[in-house]
Amino acid sequence: MKVLSKQVEALNKLKTLNSLIKLNAVKLNRAKGKEAMHTCLKQNAYREALSDLQSPLNPCVILSELHVEKCKYMDSKMKPLWLVYNNKVFGEDSVGVIFKNGDDLRQDMLTLQMLRLMDLLWKEAGLDLRMLPYGCLATGDRSGLIEVVSTSETIADIQLNSSNVAAAAAFNKDALLNWLKEYNSGDDLDRAIEEFTLSCAGYCVASYVLGIGDRHSDNIMVKKNGQLFHIDFGHILGNFKSKFGIKRERVPFILTYDFIHVIQQGKTGNTEKFGRFRQCCEDAYLILRRHGNLFITLFALMLTAGLPELTSVKDIQYLKDSLALGKSEDEALKQFKQKFDEALRESWTTKVNWMAHTVRKDYRS
Repeated sequence: MKVLSKQVEALNKLKTLNSLIKLNAVKLNRAKGKEAMHTCLKQNAYREALSDLQSPLNPCVILSELHVEKCKYMDSKMKPLWLVYNNKVFGEDSVGVIFKNGDDLRQDMLTLQMLRLMDLLWKEAGLDLRMLPYGCLATGDRSGLIEVVSTSETIADIQLNSSNVAAAAAFNKDALLNWLKEYNSGDDLDRAIEEFTLSCAGYCVASYVLGIGDRHSDNIMVKKNGQLFHIDFGHILGNFKSKFGIKRERVPFILTYDFIHVIQQGKTGNTEKFGRFRQCCEDAYLILRRHGNLFITLFALMLTAGLPELTSVKDIQYLKDSLALGKSEDEALKQFKQKFDEALRESWTTKVNWMAHTVRKDYRS
């Protein structure tokens, strides 16, 4: 009970701090807002509540002492808190935790659990697609914690840092490969490209089957070792965002030419690498399809949970359609191949969306 009481006290302090930051964000610039956040975290009441805390995300991790100067809040509407801790269990390594207040993280938890299940099914079939379903825990009504994946950056930041012009950043196909080369060379670069290829295949298939939307360039990240992963699952089961009645996302899943550029090791004619990537996607899809009824059942069990985008049997129809459960395996594979070609052919629309997002992000900063 003492551990739980300590965690509840810490979460209450974080809610209070988040509310203060939201108020300050209206009247203070970002630098002043961050300074006010640090002043709060240095107060004894906050230090005591937020120190020597067993992580709700992982009981093996003790969140010992805050690195106050490294803590910040993020730019999105709910102003999530980015907290950096020392970790007593693993020595000097820092541990990052994001606290969100105002968003329902249960849908994220469900999606991440499905990604873990997919990873398990693929591995049982001898296919390791290097998935990274990070930790996420809803701790209350519209609040919760998210694990920070270390040594990773968003596609948006990678592209922005490679270009002097925000509008052109999203169209720089060399940015991602050059970023991987910056942290890897020789055999390490080959391993990083392999990590990227496998993880990209896994998330292409997973995002298609689950109908994950809002895939802008800040919702896809890459680790320095090449491992790609998706974050923020506020839109699933084909609930894609639109503006002025126009669908912003017109592709079945995200597969851009800069991704292909990495997979082909920067060589335009490297069809062997691309062919292997495509085969991985097709194999992964068929493995999930063979377990289609399991996914339908698990989502059906969540119908009464009150998740915003899983409220009726109609919402589950997306899964049945994406897995082509009413068709033969050959017909289903043909459908997936068509979706794969469509994702690649229409990837220019993704780039336009990413450009708009990057320009907006650069303007806000």
